[in-house]
Amino acid sequence: MSAAANVVAEVENLRVEVGGRAVVDGVSLRVRAGAVTALVGASGSGKTTTGLALLGAYPPQARVSGTVTVADGLVGHVPQHPAAVLNPVRRAGALLADIARTQVRHLPRRERSRAVEARMADALASAQLPDSGALLRRHPHQLSGGQQQRVVLAQALLLGARVVVADEPTTGQDALTKRRIVAELASVVRQGIGVLLLSHDLDVVRELADEIVVLKDGRVVESGPAGQVVQVPRHTWTRELFTPPEEDGNAGPGERPEPEADAVLEVRDLTAHHRGGPRRTVDVLRDVSLRIRPGERVAVVGRSGSGKTTLGRCLAGLHRTYTGVVRLDGAPLRRSLRDRTPGQLAAVQYVFQDAQASFDEHRTVLAQVARTAVRLRGADPADATARARALLAEVGLGEQHVRSRPGQLSGGELQRAALARALLARPRVLICDEITSGLDTVTRRGILAVLDRLLHEQPDLALVWITHDLGTAATAGHVVVLDAGDVVEQGPADRVLTEPEHPFTAALVEASAGRRAASRAG
Repeated sequence: MSAAANVVAEVENLRVEVGGRAVVDGVSLRVRAGAVTALVGASGSGKTTTGLALLGAYPPQARVSGTVTVADGLVGHVPQHPAAVLNPVRRAGALLADIARTQVRHLPRRERSRAVEARMADALASAQLPDSGALLRRHPHQLSGGQQQRVVLAQALLLGARVVVADEPTTGQDALTKRRIVAELASVVRQGIGVLLLSHDLDVVRELADEIVVLKDGRVVESGPAGQVVQVPRHTWTRELFTPPEEDGNAGPGERPEPEADAVLEVRDLTAHHRGGPRRTVDVLRDVSLRIRPGERVAVVGRSGSGKTTLGRCLAGLHRTYTGVVRLDGAPLRRSLRDRTPGQLAAVQYVFQDAQASFDEHRTVLAQVARTAVRLRGADPADATARARALLAEVGLGEQHVRSRPGQLSGGELQRAALARALLARPRVLICDEITSGLDTVTRRGILAVLDRLLHEQPDLALVWITHDLGTAATAGHVVVLDAGDVVEQGPADRVLTEPEHPFTAALVEASAGRRAASRAG
Protein backbone atom coordinates (compact mmCIF):
# COMPACT_ATOMS: atom_id res chain seq x y z
CA MET A 1 0.00 0.00 0.00
CA SER A 2 1.38 3.43 -0.86
CA ALA A 3 2.00 6.08 1.77
CA ALA A 4 -0.70 8.25 0.21
CA ALA A 5 -3.24 5.42 0.43
CA ASN A 6 -2.49 5.13 4.14
CA VAL A 7 -3.47 8.76 4.83
CA VAL A 8 -6.86 9.06 6.58
CA ALA A 9 -6.81 12.85 7.01
CA GLU A 10 -4.83 15.62 5.35
CA VAL A 11 -4.59 19.37 5.78
CA GLU A 12 -2.94 21.40 3.03
CA ASN A 13 -1.97 25.07 3.27
CA LEU A 14 -4.79 25.85 5.73
CA ARG A 15 -5.31 29.51 6.57
CA VAL A 16 -7.99 30.63 9.03
CA GLU A 17 -8.43 34.36 9.50
CA VAL A 18 -10.61 35.84 12.26
CA GLY A 19 -11.14 39.57 12.62
CA GLY A 20 -8.32 40.35 10.20
CA ARG A 21 -5.82 38.17 12.12
CA ALA A 22 -4.55 34.82 10.85
CA VAL A 23 -4.89 32.33 13.71
CA VAL A 24 -3.68 29.54 11.38
CA ASP A 25 -1.46 30.41 8.43
CA GLY A 26 -0.28 27.89 5.83
CA VAL A 27 -0.53 24.75 8.00
CA SER A 28 -0.09 21.37 6.32
CA LEU A 29 -0.08 17.94 7.95
CA ARG A 30 -1.11 14.32 7.45
CA VAL A 31 -2.68 11.74 9.74
CA ARG A 32 -2.00 8.13 8.80
CA ALA A 33 -3.98 5.04 9.67
CA GLY A 34 -2.57 3.35 12.75
CA ALA A 35 -0.32 6.29 13.62
CA VAL A 36 -0.26 9.42 15.79
CA THR A 37 0.46 12.89 14.45
CA ALA A 38 1.08 15.28 17.36
CA LEU A 39 0.45 18.99 16.97
CA VAL A 40 2.31 20.95 19.65
CA GLY A 41 2.89 24.61 20.44
CA ALA A 42 2.06 27.34 22.93
CA SER A 43 -1.48 28.25 23.94
CA GLY A 44 -3.04 30.24 21.11
CA SER A 45 -0.70 28.86 18.45
CA GLY A 46 -3.59 27.40 16.41
CA LYS A 47 -3.63 23.77 17.49
CA THR A 48 -7.34 23.53 18.32
CA THR A 49 -8.36 25.54 15.25
CA THR A 50 -6.39 23.13 13.06
CA GLY A 51 -7.81 20.07 14.79
CA LEU A 52 -11.39 21.29 14.51
CA ALA A 53 -10.85 21.81 10.78
CA LEU A 54 -10.99 18.01 10.43
CA LEU A 55 -14.56 18.23 11.74
CA GLY A 56 -15.38 21.14 9.41
CA ALA A 57 -15.78 23.45 12.41
CA TYR A 58 -14.35 26.96 12.29
CA PRO A 59 -14.67 30.13 14.43
CA PRO A 60 -17.65 32.39 13.61
CA GLN A 61 -17.06 34.74 10.65
CA ALA A 62 -13.77 33.01 9.86
CA ARG A 63 -12.26 33.34 6.39
CA VAL A 64 -10.87 29.94 5.40
CA SER A 65 -8.61 28.85 2.54
CA GLY A 66 -6.68 25.68 1.83
CA THR A 67 -8.01 22.13 1.77
CA VAL A 68 -8.98 19.59 4.43
CA THR A 69 -9.55 16.00 3.34
CA VAL A 70 -10.85 13.21 5.58
CA ALA A 71 -11.22 9.58 4.52
CA ASP A 72 -14.64 7.98 4.62
CA GLY A 73 -16.01 7.50 8.09
CA LEU A 74 -16.67 9.68 11.08
CA VAL A 75 -14.15 11.87 12.89
CA GLY A 76 -14.17 11.36 16.65
CA HIS A 77 -13.42 14.39 18.81
CA VAL A 78 -12.22 14.58 22.43
CA PRO A 79 -12.25 18.34 23.19
CA GLN A 80 -10.09 20.23 25.65
CA HIS A 81 -13.18 21.33 27.61
CA PRO A 82 -15.36 18.21 27.72
CA ALA A 83 -18.17 19.83 29.71
CA ALA A 84 -18.90 22.04 26.70
CA VAL A 85 -20.02 19.04 24.61
CA LEU A 86 -21.87 17.12 27.33
CA ASN A 87 -25.58 17.88 27.68
CA PRO A 88 -25.86 19.26 31.25
CA VAL A 89 -29.43 18.03 31.81
CA ARG A 90 -28.82 14.41 30.78
CA ARG A 91 -27.00 11.71 32.68
CA ALA A 92 -23.71 10.37 31.33
CA GLY A 93 -25.21 6.97 30.58
CA ALA A 94 -28.01 8.44 28.48
CA LEU A 95 -25.50 10.36 26.36
CA LEU A 96 -23.62 7.17 25.53
CA ALA A 97 -26.76 5.12 24.98
CA ASP A 98 -27.94 7.61 22.33
CA ILE A 99 -24.88 6.80 20.23
CA ALA A 100 -25.03 3.05 20.80
CA ARG A 101 -28.72 2.83 19.77
CA THR A 102 -27.95 4.22 16.32
CA GLN A 103 -25.53 1.33 15.78
CA VAL A 104 -27.88 -1.55 16.62
CA ARG A 105 -30.95 -0.66 14.55
CA HIS A 106 -30.19 -3.52 12.17
CA LEU A 107 -30.67 -6.06 14.96
CA PRO A 108 -33.99 -7.64 15.96
CA ARG A 109 -35.73 -5.43 18.50
CA ARG A 110 -35.40 -7.98 21.31
CA GLU A 111 -31.59 -8.00 20.94
CA ARG A 112 -31.03 -4.27 20.81
CA SER A 113 -31.03 -3.48 24.53
CA ARG A 114 -28.39 -6.07 25.32
CA ALA A 115 -26.29 -4.96 22.33
CA VAL A 116 -26.44 -1.31 23.48
CA GLU A 117 -25.25 -2.29 26.96
CA ALA A 118 -22.42 -4.39 25.51
CA ARG A 119 -21.21 -1.59 23.23
CA MET A 120 -21.33 0.93 26.07
CA ALA A 121 -19.43 -1.42 28.40
CA ASP A 122 -16.68 -1.97 25.80
CA ALA A 123 -16.29 1.76 25.12
CA LEU A 124 -16.25 2.65 28.83
CA ALA A 125 -13.66 0.00 29.60
CA SER A 126 -11.52 1.26 26.71
CA ALA A 127 -11.77 4.79 28.14
CA GLN A 128 -10.64 3.55 31.56
CA LEU A 129 -14.11 3.73 33.15
CA PRO A 130 -14.90 0.11 34.05
CA ASP A 131 -17.50 -0.68 36.73
CA SER A 132 -19.01 2.75 36.09
CA GLY A 133 -22.65 2.10 37.01
CA ALA A 134 -22.80 4.87 39.62
CA LEU A 135 -20.94 7.29 37.36
CA LEU A 136 -23.41 6.75 34.49
CA ARG A 137 -26.24 7.92 36.76
CA ARG A 138 -24.55 11.28 37.33
CA HIS A 139 -25.00 14.48 35.35
CA PRO A 140 -21.89 16.04 33.76
CA HIS A 141 -21.48 18.69 36.48
CA GLN A 142 -21.25 15.88 39.05
CA LEU A 143 -18.20 14.40 37.32
CA SER A 144 -14.62 15.48 37.79
CA GLY A 145 -12.80 17.02 34.84
CA GLY A 146 -10.96 13.76 34.25
CA GLN A 147 -14.19 11.74 34.34
CA GLN A 148 -15.81 14.14 31.85
CA GLN A 149 -12.86 13.67 29.50
CA ARG A 150 -13.11 9.91 29.68
CA VAL A 151 -16.87 9.94 29.03
CA VAL A 152 -16.23 12.00 25.90
CA LEU A 153 -13.40 9.64 24.91
CA ALA A 154 -15.85 6.74 25.30
CA GLN A 155 -18.26 8.58 22.96
CA ALA A 156 -15.52 8.93 20.33
CA LEU A 157 -14.57 5.26 20.63
CA LEU A 158 -18.23 4.25 20.47
CA LEU A 159 -18.59 6.10 17.17
CA GLY A 160 -16.01 3.80 15.57
CA ALA A 161 -14.24 6.67 13.83
CA ARG A 162 -11.24 6.12 11.53
CA VAL A 163 -9.76 9.39 12.78
CA VAL A 164 -9.80 10.74 16.34
CA VAL A 165 -8.89 14.33 17.17
CA ALA A 166 -7.69 14.20 20.78
CA ASP A 167 -7.39 17.73 22.19
CA GLU A 168 -5.42 17.54 25.45
CA PRO A 169 -6.77 14.08 26.39
CA THR A 170 -4.49 13.79 29.43
CA THR A 171 -5.02 17.33 30.73
CA GLY A 172 -6.07 17.21 34.38
CA GLN A 173 -5.27 13.50 34.77
CA ASP A 174 -3.17 11.91 37.49
CA ALA A 175 -0.03 9.93 36.61
CA LEU A 176 -1.75 6.55 36.98
CA THR A 177 -4.65 7.56 34.72
CA LYS A 178 -2.29 9.15 32.19
CA ARG A 179 -0.45 5.88 31.95
CA ARG A 180 -3.72 4.04 31.24
CA ILE A 181 -4.86 6.64 28.67
CA VAL A 182 -1.53 6.41 26.87
CA ALA A 183 -1.98 2.65 26.76
CA GLU A 184 -5.55 3.02 25.50
CA LEU A 185 -4.63 5.50 22.75
CA ALA A 186 -1.86 3.13 21.73
CA SER A 187 -4.48 0.36 21.58
CA VAL A 188 -6.73 2.57 19.42
CA VAL A 189 -3.83 3.14 17.05
CA ARG A 190 -3.15 -0.60 16.85
CA GLN A 191 -6.73 -0.99 15.57
CA GLY A 192 -5.74 1.08 12.52
CA ILE A 193 -7.28 4.37 13.70
CA GLY A 194 -5.36 7.56 12.96
CA VAL A 195 -4.99 10.02 15.85
CA LEU A 196 -4.35 13.75 15.65
CA LEU A 197 -3.04 14.54 19.14
CA LEU A 198 -3.16 18.17 20.24
CA SER A 199 -1.19 18.37 23.45
CA HIS A 200 0.93 20.39 25.83
CA ASP A 201 1.86 17.19 27.65
CA LEU A 202 5.18 16.55 25.99
CA ASP A 203 5.78 13.36 27.96
CA VAL A 204 2.68 11.91 26.27
CA VAL A 205 3.81 13.28 22.90
CA ARG A 206 7.18 11.57 23.30
CA GLU A 207 5.52 8.27 24.15
CA LEU A 208 2.84 8.23 21.44
CA ALA A 209 3.75 10.38 18.46
CA ASP A 210 5.01 9.01 15.16
CA GLU A 211 5.11 12.47 13.56
CA ILE A 212 5.33 15.88 15.29
CA VAL A 213 4.23 19.23 13.86
CA VAL A 214 5.36 22.29 15.84
CA LEU A 215 3.27 25.47 15.66
CA LYS A 216 4.20 29.00 16.66
CA ASP A 217 1.82 31.93 16.11
CA GLY A 218 -0.26 29.87 13.68
CA ARG A 219 2.61 28.74 11.47
CA VAL A 220 4.49 25.45 11.21
CA VAL A 221 8.08 26.07 12.31
CA GLU A 222 9.18 22.43 12.28
CA SER A 223 7.82 18.98 11.46
CA GLY A 224 9.11 15.48 10.98
CA PRO A 225 9.48 12.06 12.60
CA ALA A 226 9.00 12.26 16.37
CA GLY A 227 12.49 11.00 17.25
CA GLN A 228 14.12 13.59 15.01
CA VAL A 229 12.06 16.54 16.26
CA VAL A 230 12.54 15.64 19.94
CA GLN A 231 16.19 14.63 19.90
CA VAL A 232 17.60 16.90 17.18
CA PRO A 233 15.28 19.95 16.99
CA ARG A 234 16.23 22.45 14.30
CA HIS A 235 14.18 25.45 15.40
CA THR A 236 14.92 27.54 18.52
CA TRP A 237 11.25 27.44 19.55
CA THR A 238 11.17 23.64 19.39
CA ARG A 239 14.24 23.41 21.62
CA GLU A 240 12.66 25.78 24.14
CA LEU A 241 9.34 23.94 24.05
CA PHE A 242 10.91 20.56 24.75
CA THR A 243 13.08 21.75 27.65
CA PRO A 244 12.47 19.19 30.42
CA PRO A 245 10.55 20.51 33.44
CA GLU A 246 13.49 19.67 35.72
CA GLU A 247 15.53 22.34 33.92
CA ASP A 248 13.00 25.15 33.99
CA GLY A 249 14.23 26.80 37.17
CA ASN A 250 10.99 26.73 39.13
CA ALA A 251 11.14 27.49 42.83
CA GLY A 252 11.70 24.67 45.26
CA PRO A 253 9.31 23.50 47.96
CA GLY A 254 7.52 26.22 49.86
CA GLU A 255 8.15 26.50 53.58
CA ARG A 256 5.34 25.56 55.96
CA PRO A 257 4.55 28.43 58.38
CA GLU A 258 5.27 27.96 62.06
CA PRO A 259 2.82 25.51 63.71
CA GLU A 260 1.49 28.14 66.09
CA ALA A 261 0.33 30.42 63.24
CA ASP A 262 -3.44 30.86 63.12
CA ALA A 263 -5.21 29.23 60.19
CA VAL A 264 -6.63 31.57 57.58
CA LEU A 265 -8.87 28.73 56.36
CA GLU A 266 -9.88 25.65 58.33
CA VAL A 267 -11.88 22.59 57.29
CA ARG A 268 -13.36 20.35 59.96
CA ASP A 269 -15.00 16.95 59.36
CA LEU A 270 -16.21 17.82 55.87
CA THR A 271 -18.30 15.16 54.10
CA ALA A 272 -19.62 16.18 50.66
CA HIS A 273 -22.41 14.57 48.67
CA HIS A 274 -23.74 14.31 45.12
CA ARG A 275 -27.23 13.23 44.30
CA GLY A 276 -27.14 9.76 42.75
CA GLY A 277 -30.84 9.58 41.96
CA PRO A 278 -34.22 10.27 43.56
CA ARG A 279 -33.85 10.43 47.36
CA ARG A 280 -30.32 9.01 47.10
CA THR A 281 -26.99 10.68 47.80
CA VAL A 282 -23.44 9.55 47.13
CA ASP A 283 -20.52 10.60 49.33
CA VAL A 284 -17.67 12.04 47.27
CA LEU A 285 -15.63 13.27 50.26
CA ARG A 286 -15.57 11.82 53.76
CA ASP A 287 -14.41 13.43 57.02
CA VAL A 288 -11.83 15.79 55.54
CA SER A 289 -10.02 18.08 57.98
CA LEU A 290 -7.39 20.60 56.96
CA ARG A 291 -5.75 23.78 58.28
CA ILE A 292 -4.31 26.31 55.83
CA ARG A 293 -2.11 29.02 57.32
CA PRO A 294 -1.28 32.46 55.85
CA GLY A 295 1.44 32.17 53.24
CA GLU A 296 1.18 28.39 53.06
CA ARG A 297 1.27 26.36 49.85
CA VAL A 298 -0.92 23.26 50.05
CA ALA A 299 -1.14 20.71 47.23
CA VAL A 300 -4.15 18.40 46.95
CA VAL A 301 -3.34 15.36 44.82
CA GLY A 302 -5.03 12.14 43.79
CA ARG A 303 -6.49 10.41 40.77
CA SER A 304 -9.40 11.82 38.73
CA GLY A 305 -12.67 11.48 40.65
CA SER A 306 -10.99 11.29 44.05
CA GLY A 307 -12.76 14.44 45.30
CA LYS A 308 -10.04 17.06 44.81
CA THR A 309 -12.18 19.50 42.81
CA THR A 310 -15.18 18.95 45.10
CA LEU A 311 -13.02 19.92 48.09
CA GLY A 312 -11.91 23.12 46.35
CA ARG A 313 -15.48 23.94 45.39
CA CYS A 314 -16.65 23.47 48.99
CA LEU A 315 -13.99 25.94 50.17
CA ALA A 316 -15.09 28.49 47.56
CA GLY A 317 -18.84 28.09 48.18
CA LEU A 318 -19.46 26.43 44.82
CA HIS A 319 -20.60 23.07 46.27
CA ARG A 320 -23.03 23.42 49.14
CA THR A 321 -24.23 19.86 49.79
CA TYR A 322 -21.87 18.95 52.59
CA THR A 323 -21.71 18.53 56.34
CA GLY A 324 -18.93 19.82 58.53
CA VAL A 325 -17.63 23.36 58.65
CA VAL A 326 -15.32 25.67 56.70
CA ARG A 327 -13.95 28.66 58.66
CA LEU A 328 -12.28 31.84 57.43
CA ASP A 329 -10.23 33.49 60.21
CA GLY A 330 -12.15 31.38 62.70
CA ALA A 331 -15.61 32.46 61.51
CA PRO A 332 -17.84 29.86 59.78
CA LEU A 333 -18.40 30.45 56.06
CA ARG A 334 -21.83 29.96 54.52
CA ARG A 335 -21.96 26.90 52.29
CA SER A 336 -23.17 28.81 49.22
CA LEU A 337 -21.26 31.70 47.71
CA ARG A 338 -24.61 33.42 47.19
CA ASP A 339 -24.82 33.86 50.97
CA ARG A 340 -21.26 35.09 51.45
CA THR A 341 -20.31 38.76 51.78
CA PRO A 342 -18.25 40.49 49.07
CA GLY A 343 -15.29 40.47 51.44
CA GLN A 344 -15.58 36.72 51.97
CA LEU A 345 -15.92 36.15 48.22
CA ALA A 346 -12.79 38.19 47.57
CA ALA A 347 -10.88 36.37 50.32
CA VAL A 348 -11.34 32.90 48.81
CA GLN A 349 -10.87 32.86 45.04
CA TYR A 350 -11.16 29.80 42.79
CA VAL A 351 -9.52 29.40 39.37
CA PHE A 352 -11.40 26.75 37.40
CA GLN A 353 -9.90 23.83 35.52
CA ASP A 354 -12.33 24.60 32.67
CA ALA A 355 -11.79 28.35 32.46
CA GLN A 356 -14.07 28.74 29.43
CA ALA A 357 -17.17 27.85 31.46
CA SER A 358 -16.42 30.68 33.93
CA PHE A 359 -16.54 33.49 31.34
CA ASP A 360 -19.48 35.31 29.76
CA GLU A 361 -19.12 34.76 26.03
CA HIS A 362 -20.70 38.15 25.18
CA ARG A 363 -18.31 40.50 27.02
CA THR A 364 -14.62 41.20 26.53
CA VAL A 365 -12.03 39.50 28.68
CA LEU A 366 -10.74 42.85 29.98
CA ALA A 367 -14.21 43.97 31.08
CA GLN A 368 -14.84 40.74 32.95
CA VAL A 369 -11.49 40.72 34.72
CA ALA A 370 -11.84 44.38 35.75
CA ARG A 371 -15.36 43.82 37.05
CA THR A 372 -13.98 41.59 39.80
CA ALA A 373 -12.26 44.53 41.52
CA VAL A 374 -15.32 46.76 41.12
CA ARG A 375 -17.78 44.17 42.43
CA LEU A 376 -15.76 42.66 45.27
CA ARG A 377 -13.51 45.53 46.37
CA GLY A 378 -15.50 48.60 45.32
CA ALA A 379 -12.64 49.82 43.13
CA ASP A 380 -13.01 52.74 40.75
CA PRO A 381 -13.84 51.34 37.26
CA ALA A 382 -10.97 53.18 35.56
CA ASP A 383 -8.45 52.03 38.17
CA ALA A 384 -9.80 48.48 37.98
CA THR A 385 -9.42 48.44 34.20
CA ALA A 386 -5.84 49.72 34.38
CA ARG A 387 -4.88 47.14 37.00
CA ALA A 388 -6.65 44.38 35.05
CA ARG A 389 -4.73 45.26 31.90
CA ALA A 390 -1.44 45.20 33.82
CA LEU A 391 -2.19 41.82 35.43
CA LEU A 392 -3.26 40.32 32.10
CA ALA A 393 0.01 41.49 30.57
CA GLU A 394 1.93 39.84 33.42
CA VAL A 395 0.40 36.47 32.53
CA GLY A 396 1.24 36.95 28.85
CA LEU A 397 -1.99 38.38 27.37
CA GLY A 398 -1.62 41.47 25.20
CA GLU A 399 -4.10 44.03 23.95
CA GLN A 400 -5.28 41.84 21.07
CA HIS A 401 -6.33 39.21 23.62
CA VAL A 402 -7.91 41.35 26.32
CA ARG A 403 -10.12 43.23 23.87
CA SER A 404 -11.43 39.91 22.52
CA ARG A 405 -14.39 37.88 23.68
CA PRO A 406 -13.65 34.56 25.40
CA GLY A 407 -14.58 32.47 22.37
CA GLN A 408 -11.69 34.03 20.43
CA LEU A 409 -9.07 32.86 22.94
CA SER A 410 -7.53 29.42 23.33
CA GLY A 411 -8.09 27.33 26.45
CA GLY A 412 -4.63 28.20 27.77
CA GLU A 413 -5.16 31.91 27.17
CA LEU A 414 -8.48 31.81 29.03
CA GLN A 415 -6.79 29.97 31.89
CA ARG A 416 -4.33 32.83 32.24
CA ALA A 417 -7.16 35.38 32.11
CA ALA A 418 -9.00 33.49 34.85
CA LEU A 419 -5.89 33.58 37.03
CA ALA A 420 -5.55 37.35 36.52
CA ARG A 421 -9.23 37.81 37.40
CA ALA A 422 -8.82 35.91 40.67
CA LEU A 423 -5.65 37.81 41.60
CA LEU A 424 -7.40 41.14 41.02
CA ALA A 425 -9.70 40.34 43.95
CA ARG A 426 -6.61 40.38 46.21
CA PRO A 427 -7.52 37.04 47.80
CA ARG A 428 -6.17 35.64 51.04
CA VAL A 429 -6.62 32.08 49.77
CA LEU A 430 -6.16 31.29 46.07
CA ILE A 431 -7.45 27.87 44.92
CA CYS A 432 -5.94 26.78 41.62
CA ASP A 433 -7.65 23.76 40.03
CA GLU A 434 -5.27 22.25 37.46
CA ILE A 435 -4.47 25.70 36.09
CA THR A 436 -1.22 24.64 34.42
CA SER A 437 -2.35 21.25 33.10
CA GLY A 438 -3.44 22.66 29.72
CA LEU A 439 -0.43 24.91 29.21
CA ASP A 440 2.76 24.37 27.23
CA THR A 441 6.05 24.18 29.11
CA VAL A 442 7.09 27.75 28.26
CA THR A 443 3.80 29.32 29.38
CA ARG A 444 3.68 27.06 32.46
CA ARG A 445 7.09 28.32 33.55
CA GLY A 446 5.86 31.88 33.16
CA ILE A 447 2.66 31.30 35.18
CA LEU A 448 4.53 29.55 37.99
CA ALA A 449 7.06 32.40 38.04
CA VAL A 450 4.22 34.97 38.36
CA LEU A 451 2.67 33.01 41.22
CA ASP A 452 6.02 32.57 42.93
CA ARG A 453 6.67 36.31 42.75
CA LEU A 454 3.20 37.11 44.10
CA LEU A 455 3.66 34.74 47.00
CA HIS A 456 6.89 36.49 47.89
CA GLU A 457 5.33 39.96 47.50
CA GLN A 458 2.22 38.95 49.47
CA PRO A 459 3.57 36.68 52.22
CA ASP A 460 0.10 36.20 53.73
CA LEU A 461 -1.43 34.81 50.51
CA ALA A 462 -2.17 31.09 50.88
CA LEU A 463 -2.19 28.90 47.80
CA VAL A 464 -4.11 25.65 47.33
CA TRP A 465 -2.94 23.60 44.32
CA ILE A 466 -5.40 21.01 43.05
CA THR A 467 -3.18 19.03 40.77
CA HIS A 468 -2.30 15.69 39.25
CA ASP A 469 1.26 16.83 38.61
CA LEU A 470 3.54 15.71 41.42
CA GLY A 471 6.24 18.01 40.08
CA THR A 472 3.95 20.95 40.81
CA ALA A 473 2.93 19.42 44.15
CA ALA A 474 6.60 19.29 45.14
CA THR A 475 6.71 23.12 45.15
CA ALA A 476 4.18 23.11 48.02
CA GLY A 477 5.02 22.93 51.69
CA HIS A 478 2.20 20.53 52.57
CA VAL A 479 0.55 17.76 50.52
CA VAL A 480 -2.89 16.18 50.98
CA VAL A 481 -3.48 12.87 49.16
CA LEU A 482 -7.06 11.89 48.31
CA ASP A 483 -8.25 8.50 47.09
CA ALA A 484 -11.94 7.76 46.45
CA GLY A 485 -13.01 10.62 48.72
CA ASP A 486 -10.76 9.79 51.69
CA VAL A 487 -7.62 11.56 52.87
CA VAL A 488 -5.18 8.65 52.89
CA GLU A 489 -2.10 10.70 53.71
CA GLN A 490 -1.00 14.27 54.38
CA GLY A 491 2.14 15.94 55.60
CA PRO A 492 5.23 17.89 54.48
CA ALA A 493 5.75 17.63 50.71
CA ASP A 494 9.38 16.59 50.97
CA ARG A 495 8.37 13.63 53.16
CA VAL A 496 5.11 12.55 51.45
CA LEU A 497 6.57 12.65 47.92
CA THR A 498 9.86 10.93 48.78
CA GLU A 499 8.89 8.56 51.62
CA PRO A 500 5.15 7.89 51.17
CA GLU A 501 3.48 5.82 53.88
CA HIS A 502 0.24 4.83 52.12
CA PRO A 503 0.26 2.32 49.21
CA PHE A 504 -1.82 4.64 46.99
CA THR A 505 0.61 7.54 47.49
CA ALA A 506 3.49 5.20 46.72
CA ALA A 507 1.77 4.10 43.50
CA LEU A 508 1.25 7.75 42.43
CA VAL A 509 4.88 8.60 43.13
CA GLU A 510 6.11 5.50 41.29
CA ALA A 511 3.93 6.21 38.24
CA SER A 512 5.07 9.84 38.09
CA ALA A 513 8.73 8.86 38.42
CA GLY A 514 8.27 6.24 35.70
CA ARG A 515 6.87 8.78 33.23
CA ARG A 516 9.74 11.21 33.90
CA ALA A 517 12.28 8.43 33.39
CA ALA A 518 10.59 7.40 30.13
CA SER A 519 10.64 11.04 29.00
CA ARG A 520 14.36 11.36 29.64
CA ALA A 521 15.03 8.06 27.88
CA GLY A 522 13.02 9.28 24.87
